[in-house]
Amino acid sequence: MAKKQRVVVGLSGGVDSAVSAHLLKEQGFEVIGIFMKNWEDDDNGEYCSSNIDFVDAASVADVLGIEIEHVNFAAEYKDRVFAEFLREYQAGHTPNPDILCNAEIKFKAFLDHAMRLGAEKIATGHYARVRLNPQTGRYELLKGLDPLKDQSYFLHRLNQAQLGKTLFPVGELPKTEVRRIAAEIGLPNAKKKDSTGICFIGERPFRDFLNRYIAKEPGPIKDPTGRTIGQHVGLSFYTLGQRQGLGIGGVKAKGAQKGGNEHEPWFVARKDMEKNVLWVVQGHDHPWLLSPTLRAEDPSWVAGQAPAAGDLAAKTRYRQADAPCQFEAEGDAGFALRFTDPQWAVTPGQSAVLYDGEVCLGGGVITTDAFSAV
Repeated sequence: MAKKQRVVVGLSGGVDSAVSAHLLKEQGFEVIGIFMKNWEDDDNGEYCSSNIDFVDAASVADVLGIEIEHVNFAAEYKDRVFAEFLREYQAGHTPNPDILCNAEIKFKAFLDHAMRLGAEKIATGHYARVRLNPQTGRYELLKGLDPLKDQSYFLHRLNQAQLGKTLFPVGELPKTEVRRIAAEIGLPNAKKKDSTGICFIGERPFRDFLNRYIAKEPGPIKDPTGRTIGQHVGLSFYTLGQRQGLGIGGVKAKGAQKGGNEHEPWFVARKDMEKNVLWVVQGHDHPWLLSPTLRAEDPSWVAGQAPAAGDLAAKTRYRQADAPCQFEAEGDAGFALRFTDPQWAVTPGQSAVLYDGEVCLGGGVITTDAFSAV
């Protein structure tokens, strides 16, 4: 009798990874579960407790009849993900730690650990797909079939070696079907709410969390005329396009006419780190919030090389529709995009991710938009 292929599944305690493990077992694989603990500071608090998730993951393993191992990657996470997260915020950017966590922890530290356990492959509950292109002999990263759950944006930094060792069992399914399967086989977390937010922040107030790591440096909030209309608590605590928490709700735009736009909300539009000024504008469609171009650096391409210059589509944030654009590589340093329609609140530190139809090509970290200089 042929030996079963061993697949190590990242069991998070959520329903997607649980159903992934079930599907792989049904397909005849030898399945082992791994629970990753990536954060230790105040982990017993109300906002971010991995203990509850581990209990859920262990309950799933028990129902499925598979082994589960608890592995602590907190030191690697702090060095490779959290330190970079803080550096970016201190520079006034808005990073996406989930992307770095996938590249550095889930598909590097976890993958290495799984290989030491004799695994042929690893699997996670991400909504994405992997395909081997017979023409090129390369692996492709595809969007998940459920457009509302597709997570290829967060996985765009994966390389050929990582994709070649990875399975995404729920990538072919809609979320409703995943929930149905979980209920049908009696998984204890079948109705568990999807996790939101960054794992080390959880549902806690974001500014409260950053306060513990980044010093406040208050300064003026100015409108496009240069008028000071308020005080900010520190530029690191704001992101472009932000509307809530500015403390200037009752201020009217200079020269606003009664019955005009005087009641439109204010949005963060620019951050001048040198002068410590937060620039805000009134109205969602103010020109300062719309960018026809962007530049990105630290590129990572799924195929191992940049795509050819030309027409592609891009997302400058998760849950955004693909935006048609012209792509142009700038050597190994990065790339430039010119959009057919200007994009709203293009934010340095976020990722610009490129697509050719359903194929995710890779991307880079946004450095500037067309209106970055004040």
